[in-house]
Amino acid sequence: MLKSINKVIKILVFSDLVLLFGWGLITPILAVFILESIKGGDAKVAGIAVGLYWLIKSVFQIPIANFLDKTKGENDDFYALVFGTILASLAPIGFIFSTQPWQMYSLQGIQALGMAFAIPSWSAIFTRHIEKGREAFCWSLDSSALGIGTGVAGIIGGIVAKTFGFVPLFVGVAVLGIISGLVVFLIKGELSPKEKVYPMPKPK
Repeated sequence: MLKSINKVIKILVFSDLVLLFGWGLITPILAVFILESIKGGDAKVAGIAVGLYWLIKSVFQIPIANFLDKTKGENDDFYALVFGTILASLAPIGFIFSTQPWQMYSLQGIQALGMAFAIPSWSAIFTRHIEKGREAFCWSLDSSALGIGTGVAGIIGGIVAKTFGFVPLFVGVAVLGIISGLVVFLIKGELSPKEKVYPMPKPK
């Protein structure tokens, strides 16, 4: 089944898996970190932090996506993906040194801005390189990989946080995020520098 999927799709799914596996390590326990490690941290602070992430990401990704669509070639999508992924991966390092609510809010904003660049650009490249007749399979492949990865990461994250604390998790998320951003350089030669092409080749 996977042999008929092209290199771009495979690499993008792997990159997505690595990135979301990393964030899956801490997403379920981030509220616990806020309660235990942030001065004045409570349910309200945790709620504001999560809310700010979703609001900032949702607002910024629309104009970013619009710009990417209007720019010729796929280089803009590629570099937006790399930049966004690595920018978002800096936030967990900041969590290590955070003690105040405003610091958490700021870091959530950095993560949100990074993902506002990464998500539209990833989706654009992915959509253009799906093989004709394999659309449902390719999208479900990514969804299943993320579901399994995030589920396993949530279990591991809880165990590691209980045993070793939050710092190893935050470092792990940052490292995995950077790896995710670098992995996509493997598809750089497969992208079109001049036009936003839609090859969608038939499966061999």
